[in-house]
Amino acid sequence: MIDLALVKIHLRVDGTLEDTLIGSYLSAAVEYVQQHCDRRIAETPVTSDQMALTDDVKQAILLLVGHWYANREEVVIGAAANQVPMGVTALLWTRKRFG
Repeated sequence: MIDLALVKIHLRVDGTLEDTLIGSYLSAAVEYVQQHCDRRIAETPVTSDQMALTDDVKQAILLLVGHWYANREEVVIGAAANQVPMGVTALLWTRKRFG
């Protein structure tokens, strides 16, 4: 769906040492987006229960992977928390089902 090489470019990661970890973040991010939008991601949407893997959906997935890769624990000590404007929620807003 999204190539691991693209994710590693996004993360600025060289080498293969963390491929398994990054792959697991990628799988979790895809599942998160599908749950958030209440539909499955497909290369080409076939039914109303699916959504296309468009650039905005890809970007939301990459943002999630990047966040989880950089923040590997639930609590970060000594850092100021900021939400990125136009982040995951904004990217997925038009894809979310209501009702």
